[in-house]
Amino acid sequence: MRGRRLFVWTCVFIALVGLLAFASRTATASASAINSENTSTVVELRIDGEIEPILAEYVVNGIKQADQEHASLVLITMDTPGGLDVSMREIIQAILQSPVPVVTYVAPSGSRAASAGFFILLSADVAAMSPGTETGAASPIMELGGHVMEIDETMRKKIVNDATAFLRSYAQRRGRNTDVAVTAVTDAKAFSEKEALDGKLIDIVASSPEQLLAILDGRTITRLDGATQKLSLPHPALELREMTGREKFLTRIVAPDAFFILLLVGVFGLYTEFTHPGLFAPGVIGGIAIVLAVISMLHLPVNFAGLLLIALALALFVLEAKYPTHGILGVGGVISMVLGAMTLIRSPLTGMGVSLLTSLSVAVALGLIVVILTRAVIKSRSWKQAAGREELIGEEGEVIEPVESASESGMGMARVHGEMWRVAAPKGQSILKGSWVRVKRVDGLTLQVELVRPPQPAP
Repeated sequence: MRGRRLFVWTCVFIALVGLLAFASRTATASASAINSENTSTVVELRIDGEIEPILAEYVVNGIKQADQEHASLVLITMDTPGGLDVSMREIIQAILQSPVPVVTYVAPSGSRAASAGFFILLSADVAAMSPGTETGAASPIMELGGHVMEIDETMRKKIVNDATAFLRSYAQRRGRNTDVAVTAVTDAKAFSEKEALDGKLIDIVASSPEQLLAILDGRTITRLDGATQKLSLPHPALELREMTGREKFLTRIVAPDAFFILLLVGVFGLYTEFTHPGLFAPGVIGGIAIVLAVISMLHLPVNFAGLLLIALALALFVLEAKYPTHGILGVGGVISMVLGAMTLIRSPLTGMGVSLLTSLSVAVALGLIVVILTRAVIKSRSWKQAAGREELIGEEGEVIEPVESASESGMGMARVHGEMWRVAAPKGQSILKGSWVRVKRVDGLTLQVELVRPPQPAP
């Protein structure tokens, strides 16, 4: 009986524990469901620095991931001087096609969204700025090494018209003031946050992301297709999406200056390995640099004419080392390399390329190294071999046994380098004992010689 009672009470106790655990789990799940319903996920992406292909890839992937996770909003925080036209258009295209509402926000105070950043700012569903920020100055420019170039008026009109048409195509659908927006392109006009708000270029001025999200909660926005959507952000959870390790690494090498330096390091390393075989280190470093340069070239809008100018510069450096041109080819190589570097990146809407300081310093340094290295190689090839039988060529020696042309062998003996060698004279020529001869050729164990001077009579 005691055993039965103990068994019954044990079963009852286990059942009560199970019921309590189930009730607790159900309550937790219900609380989580309630919290998830009341919490809105806001994905934050950051455009910090020049707009280049890897940054564009980061923003595009971030918007796609936010859509897959059913986020409530995408917040793009901006502080950029501009960047590449191609990368800018990729970001704008992703914003315009995003199912998730996108907000662009120039922050913190002291930041700017200039040039390409101005185009991105106006492309979002909601454009906002922090106090003490600026935007605009989006005129198309052509730069060489950081210096603005004068271009043909027809070409300038073509670029400006293309830029303004692109800006109007989406700014008008977003409800922006296109007349004011176009002045940032045509007149290079810049706007403070107050001027941008008064000019209806942006929608909100907020001092912090939290204040911006509070203002957006319950706000009705108009999407690109004209449909209206009410934002519900009662308890926004801001999630910052950082760049991956791969993207951070590629950002370092997919920069015009880095691409230019990697390209030249790769070419110079392989050239050193070919001219000095067996060093290995220059070949390994050059091979890695070339691969990284190719990766950069696949992402950057590289101008083929710039590559040709750099190849011409390297050829001129080598020719300068081979021929005494008194530096004419070397100077031409430096000029060709600088021009090639500054035209290496093609971006007509934004001035982003290899800086003049980088191109000039690298061109002069590389030119001197290539000329010195090539001259050393050419000089080393003219040196006489200091080991083996070939070192005997050109040496002189004294004939110990005469070379008789009438004899069957037609050979004699001579002392060369302190060693006794069998020598042979040209056909039909005799060399007397005591004559001095010069070695012309080595045939096995026989030296082919020519007469230098006949034996001198004893005094």
